[in-house]
Amino acid sequence: MEGKVIQFRRGRKTYHPRHFILDVNVNSKEEAEKFIGKEVIWKSPAGKEIKGKISSPHGNKGLVRAIFEKGLPGQARNNQIEIK
Repeated sequence: MEGKVIQFRRGRKTYHPRHFILDVNVNSKEEAEKFIGKEVIWKSPAGKEIKGKISSPHGNKGLVRAIFEKGLPGQARNNQIEIK
């Protein structure tokens, strides 16, 4: 299944470099909760893979939060990810 990296998780004065907000093509919080615990993989143009895990829903519109093993580069925003 495919998803999309939206943005890193941030607040007004802080951000969390390993936490990212993902769009998994669902429209409600209840549908997004079904993805909790699934593994996600981002592949770089050079072929490297960075793995993460979906930890919780984010908001009420079907977005989820994923925690990656190391931070994604800025070029990962608006790129596709693979959901296992």
